[in-house]
Amino acid sequence: MSTPVDDPLSRERSHLAASRSALRAMREDVEALDISDVTANWVNAEVLAHQIEERIKALADLSDTPLFFGRLDYLRAPGAEQAEGAEGERFYIGRRHVHDHDGDPMVIDWRAPVSQPFYRASKKDPMDIALRRRFGYTGGDLTAYEDEHLSDPGEAARTSKLLQQEIERPRVGPMRDIVATIQPEQDEIVRSGLSGTVCVQGGPGTGKTAVGLHRVAYLLYAHRERLARTGTLVIGPNRSFLHYIEQVLPALGELTVQQATVEDLVAHVEIKGTDDATTAVVKGDARMAQVLRRALYSHVTMPTEPVVVVRGSRRWRVAAYELEDIVRELLDRDIRYGAAREALPQRIAHAVLVQMERSGEAPDDRVQDAVARNSAVKAAVKQVWPAVDPAKLVLRLLSDADFLAEHAEGILDEEEQKAVLWARPARSVRSAKWSAADAVLIDEATDLIQRTHSLGHVVLDEAQDLSPMQYRAVGRRCTTGSATVLGDLAQGTTPWATRSWQEALAHLGKTDAMVEELTAGFRVPTDVITYASRLLPHIAPGLTPVVSIRENPGRFEVREVTGIADVVDACRASLRHEGSTGLIAADARVPELAAALAEAGIPYLGPGEETTQETRLTLVPASLAKGLEYDYVVLDEPQAVVDGEPDERTGLRRLYVALTRAVSGLVVTHAAGLPPQLASTPLR
Repeated sequence: MSTPVDDPLSRERSHLAASRSALRAMREDVEALDISDVTANWVNAEVLAHQIEERIKALADLSDTPLFFGRLDYLRAPGAEQAEGAEGERFYIGRRHVHDHDGDPMVIDWRAPVSQPFYRASKKDPMDIALRRRFGYTGGDLTAYEDEHLSDPGEAARTSKLLQQEIERPRVGPMRDIVATIQPEQDEIVRSGLSGTVCVQGGPGTGKTAVGLHRVAYLLYAHRERLARTGTLVIGPNRSFLHYIEQVLPALGELTVQQATVEDLVAHVEIKGTDDATTAVVKGDARMAQVLRRALYSHVTMPTEPVVVVRGSRRWRVAAYELEDIVRELLDRDIRYGAAREALPQRIAHAVLVQMERSGEAPDDRVQDAVARNSAVKAAVKQVWPAVDPAKLVLRLLSDADFLAEHAEGILDEEEQKAVLWARPARSVRSAKWSAADAVLIDEATDLIQRTHSLGHVVLDEAQDLSPMQYRAVGRRCTTGSATVLGDLAQGTTPWATRSWQEALAHLGKTDAMVEELTAGFRVPTDVITYASRLLPHIAPGLTPVVSIRENPGRFEVREVTGIADVVDACRASLRHEGSTGLIAADARVPELAAALAEAGIPYLGPGEETTQETRLTLVPASLAKGLEYDYVVLDEPQAVVDGEPDERTGLRRLYVALTRAVSGLVVTHAAGLPPQLASTPLR
């Protein structure tokens, strides 16, 4: 039987086909551009060619990605009064704007103001929407739709089945966008302004990472020219995490956002060493910034000799007391060490020019520059305000007990000074076994000497694990811009983990940031998050537990096993379900599990490697599980995860992370006993 011509699904499919055709035409128009007659030189040509190339990429039509996912029928034209008998406009909401040959919109970008009611309109506040339609897709094919008549008082509010299906849809491969499922409380954060910093406290499955990425996409839409000049950056905890999220922004048409770890930002030296927890905590303490400042400015000495500048037959003398006044004035201005050093010869030269003018000469700027380059002036600057290499400064602090004691007095106690001193001082910057914390100290010293470039917007994910000095390093990258800070205090798994967001934001330099809390869980099943939340009183007292809003409770089982063979069997069973599976284990147990999987003939990947339909199992060390999600998780030996950390609280936090990586089902396997904290509250 043929489908009626007026069938709504057929009409929507026709609009999808027409929209894809229009997008293809937009792309072809860009590809056909001839820039040979509009570029003045090869530099302009290169820049314009690059812009065109980026535009072509942004207009790509991904066959398995829906071009639009919703429709809004307005009661009246947005912003206009309803004329009697007139119908409002209809807009299709999608990942990017698409227009036809005449320029009329066929798909509206989800970030446009007219799209906002798709995420926020409700029966209580229809926002002038008569009908909101959601579309269901299989691959790239439109297969279903669902209507809400928001302005119809006779229709009761109900949960969207398509929305639930999209949230719970199994996943294979990297993280995908949530543009079709953004909730009202998430949308408020996404659309918050560029000028303000937002900190999002969000438990597992609340979508905080996705919210942060979509906020970047929104800001690029609303402030594209400004951010094109100043730049945007997403900072993640490790390379595996960045690989996992790297396709989200390109799927939304945004290709210019850079990604990095904190280690990438401070990569002034090669990391060859590690610190124990005590040492790392002291090195990461914000007080180290004071120690570094003292040590740096100790190189400035007050002049004791005058500067005599010889020009032709004349000698010009700047007395020592005048030089001292110049040096003290530069110190009082509290500008960067390097900037002050560059200003000093010009100040000395100016003092000479004043004398020249008093004697009747008329020197100009060229004379001042020449005096500033005079050998006597250069020698005085070298003596009074010498150049300092930041890595060498940190090297001396960590190697020379007397130098450290002098500049840490009243800041670090004796035990803390001993903790940061190297047992074997390095001979040079190149031979030193620098740790990750040392690199952050060098970055601090570098900024004291020369200002760090600031970006327009920075997203900092998994922020709860940063030390105060790491926060300062990130804050330097957005001193003139804003930030989106994402994290969960309960998932802090470093010895220096953040105790409060107010403290963290102070180190970041964003004390006026708005702190938002997401507590609705969209990804983690009810039974799984309830079980994991038993740990909250022990790891983050007072933190609001996540409440899962999913209708599907998910699969959950705690299974006592006799050995690794049973763990492999649990993985095999999980792989019978659609979607990805993660086997998470204490780092020390990973090699043994890897060997068992290989012997059983089960292929697996490492964290950050992209899953495929053929290989859907990832073996994940517990230390790398943060931020990752899998449809099904097999968690091996919870007590071993706890024991793998330097203290119990950190271990329990690591376990909380591991327990909350599952989207559809979790199997906890254990041969040893379970941590007693997991039995502290009965499972409801």
